Amino acid sequence: MCNELGQHGLRVNSIHPTSVLTDMIDHVGMYKFRPDLEDPTRDQFREALMGAMNVLPVPWVDPRDISNAVVWLASEQARYVTGVALPVDAGALQKV
Repeated sequence: MCNELGQHGLRVNSIHPTSVLTDMIDHVGMYKFRPDLEDPTRDQFREALMGAMNVLPVPWVDPRDISNAVVWLASEQARYVTGVALPVDAGALQKV
């Protein structure tokens, strides 16, 4: 897309987050991913994710972390950034 739209002065980028602490993750149904526990809590779910997905020792990022990346990409500071797949993932892509 950036190759097609760049000639018109349009930039095309994408953001690739790790797990983001939203209602989609932070609910009792997700805590059940701890099958070793009968009634897992949020803290027990968090412990299971710590280090499992990300290089940095966090189970997820905050929504504001993604928003900050979007704001930066939309800002004048990133005016020549195009064709970028920007990971905001606490190193998850490196954890292969």
